[in-house]
Amino acid sequence: MIDYRVDGDGIAIVTWNNQKSSVNTLTDASMAAYTEAMDRAINDPAVKGIVVTSAKNDFIAGADVQDFLADRTVAGLEAGSRKASGLFRRLETAGKPMVAAINGTALGGGLELALACHYRIAADNPKTRLGLPEATLGVLPGAGGTQRLSRLIGVRAAVPLLVEGKRLPVAEALKLGVIHAVVPAGELLDKAKAWIVADGKAEQPWDRKGFRVPGGNLGDSSVQEFMSVAVAKVHERTAGNYPAPINILSCIYEGVSSPIDVGLDIESRYFGVTAATVQAENLIRSGFLAMNDARKLKRRPADIARAEYRKVGVLGAGLMGSGIAYACAKAGLETVLLDRELALAERGKAHSDKLLTREMERGRLDATGRETTLSRITPTADYAALAGCDIVVEAVFEQREVKAEATRRTAEAAGPDILFGSNTSTLPITGLAEHWPQPENFIGLHFFSPVHRMALVEVIRGQKTSEDCLAHALDFVARIGKTPVVVNDSRGFFTSRVFTTYFEEGMALLAEGVNPALIENAGRQTGMPLGPLAVADEVALDLIHKVIVQTRADLGEAYVPPVSAPVIELFVDKLGRVGKKVGKGFYDYTDGQRRLWPGLAEQFPRATQQPDVESIKQRLLHIQAVEAARCLAEGVVDNATDANVASLLGWGFPAWAGGVLAYVDTVGVDRFVAECEALAISAGPRFSPPDILKRLVGTGTQLRSADR
Repeated sequence: MIDYRVDGDGIAIVTWNNQKSSVNTLTDASMAAYTEAMDRAINDPAVKGIVVTSAKNDFIAGADVQDFLADRTVAGLEAGSRKASGLFRRLETAGKPMVAAINGTALGGGLELALACHYRIAADNPKTRLGLPEATLGVLPGAGGTQRLSRLIGVRAAVPLLVEGKRLPVAEALKLGVIHAVVPAGELLDKAKAWIVADGKAEQPWDRKGFRVPGGNLGDSSVQEFMSVAVAKVHERTAGNYPAPINILSCIYEGVSSPIDVGLDIESRYFGVTAATVQAENLIRSGFLAMNDARKLKRRPADIARAEYRKVGVLGAGLMGSGIAYACAKAGLETVLLDRELALAERGKAHSDKLLTREMERGRLDATGRETTLSRITPTADYAALAGCDIVVEAVFEQREVKAEATRRTAEAAGPDILFGSNTSTLPITGLAEHWPQPENFIGLHFFSPVHRMALVEVIRGQKTSEDCLAHALDFVARIGKTPVVVNDSRGFFTSRVFTTYFEEGMALLAEGVNPALIENAGRQTGMPLGPLAVADEVALDLIHKVIVQTRADLGEAYVPPVSAPVIELFVDKLGRVGKKVGKGFYDYTDGQRRLWPGLAEQFPRATQQPDVESIKQRLLHIQAVEAARCLAEGVVDNATDANVASLLGWGFPAWAGGVLAYVDTVGVDRFVAECEALAISAGPRFSPPDILKRLVGTGTQLRSADR
C-alpha cells in the first residue's frame, strides 16, 4: 500500500501504491501505512528529507467517500478529521523537509496531504487536476484544506476554489501558488530530491514569525468586505439548501484569523457538523456513488459480450438529431446524418460546426481536431447511406406515422439485425417496435436537450427488447460519453412523466390565484433550475398541448386530464402564447430578457389570501416525488437509485435532496405520507400516496431500501 526506500542521497521516497485499486485513496489502512512510513523516515537520522509520490497514474484521489457513510455521527466524523489533520500537522512540524512529487491528479485529501508538505512540484500533465472538491459532496476539507490553502494563496483566491470545488490544471495551480514548480514527468523525482539537497527548509510559511496572509489578513477592511459579498453570493446561489459552502466560509473567517492550530481545530468541528447532514449523505449516495455506478454500467446485463461501434446512423437533423450526431462524431464514430432533404441534413451538420468552433474559441480544440470531427459526419437524404451502420438512432418528428416510415425504410437499407434506437420522450416503445422486423433489436434511447450539455440518456426497454439489445444499447451510450438509466416501457416513461408534474403544479397554483412571481421564486428556492412556469415556456406550451391531445386519443374513456389542461388550452387555443420559441408564453421574451407577462393578473385574478412560500415549495417537490413513487410501484423504474440518478441528470431535481425518491427519505417516509394525504384533501387526489409508501409508515424503513 505504501512503498518505502531510501536512496543514496539519504532521501526517503514514500510511494503511495494501493495494490487493490487503480487509484490511491485515503482510508484507515492507507493512512496507517503512511503514518508508519513517515515516522520511519522522521526517526531515521540518516534520512535528510522525504519525497511523497505515487506509483499510480494519479497522485491521490482523496478520501474514500464510503467512510463518510460508515459513521454518521458528528463526534465520529469530527474525530476522523482530527486524526488526519493532527497527523499532517505533526509531520509538517517534525523538522525534516517534505516534498510532494505530484505525478497526476490530486483531489480532496490527496491535495491536503500535499499542502502539508513544504514543497510541491507537479509533472507537466494536461490531464492532471488539483482541487478540493469536497463542497460538491456536501462536506468540507477536513485535513487542513480550508486553513492551509487560504494561508498559502490568500482568502480571495482560496474562497472560489473551496466553495465551488474547482479543479485546476497544473499551469493554473502554479500561477495561483498552489504548487511551486511544474517539470517534465521524467524529471519529477530528480527535481523533488534536488530541492531537498539544495537545503530545502522544513518550515511552512504560516509557522514563520510575522506571517501575513497573502492579499491581506481577515482583519483588513478589504478582506472583510470580500467575505461579506462571498456570504451573500453563497446564500443567493444555494438558497440555504447546502450547508457546506457557508460552513467553509465560516471555517475561513474564524480559522484564518487565528493561529494555525486553532484554525485546524475549528475546521474539524465544522467538518463533523457538515459531514453528518442529510445533504452530505444525499450528495454522496446519489450524486457520487450512484452516478459512478450508472457511468460504469452497473445495471448492464452480465455475461453478454461488449458491442463495438464504428458507424452510426441518425435519422432527423433537427435540434435533437443534430445534437446526437455531434455526440457520436465527438466520440470518434463515423456518423450518417439523414433527413428528408439534403439541405436539412447539411443544416444539421452545421450545428456541429458551430459547437466545434465555439470549442476552438475557448481553447479546448485546435483546427485539426475540428476538421477531423466534422469529417466524420456525412449529411444525406438517401437511406442507402445507412448500409453498414452498427446502430441507427431515430430522432424524427414525434408522430407515430413519421416514425413508422423512418423505421421501415431503415430496416430495408441497413437490415433488421442492427440495433435500432428511437429517441422519443412520450410514445411507448413497444408500439413503435412493431414496425421493426426484429422487435427484440428495438429500444428507446431518450436523449435530452441540448444533447451536447445533457449527460443523461433514458434507455427504455420495450416488451420484446432482448437482454442483448439492452446491453449493447448501454455500451453505445457509454461509448459516446453519456450516462444511461434503464427504465421500462410506459406512457411518458419515467423522466417525462415525473418532470411534467413540476410545471403542471405551477399552472395549478396559478389557476388557484397564487401570485406567479411567488410560484417562480418558490420553485427556484427549492433548488430547481427554473421556476415551473419558465420551464413550461422552455418546453413549449403547444408541445404540451399536443401530448395532451394524443394521450386523450390513445386512452379514450380512461383518459384523466392533467390539472394543467385548462391553462394549457387557454394559452394555446385562445391566447396564442405558446412559449419561449415565439417570444411569449407565461413570460414575455424581449431584448434577451425574460419577464412575467403582465396579462397573467387579468387571466388569473390573485387570491386574497396568498400561501406562504414553504407550502408552495412543498407542493412543487412532493408532487414530483409521489409520481416517482408511483413509477416505482408500477415497475417503470426498477429501483429508487435509478430514479434518483435520472432526476438529477434529466431535469435538475435538487441535488441536496439526493434525487426525486431520496427526497422522500430526506423528508422522512412517515412525514411525507402524512403531508401527501393532507395535500390530497386540500389540493387534489393527485397527491394521494401509493401503497408502496403507505406500507413503510411506522416501519422505520427508508424508501431506498424497500422492494416493490
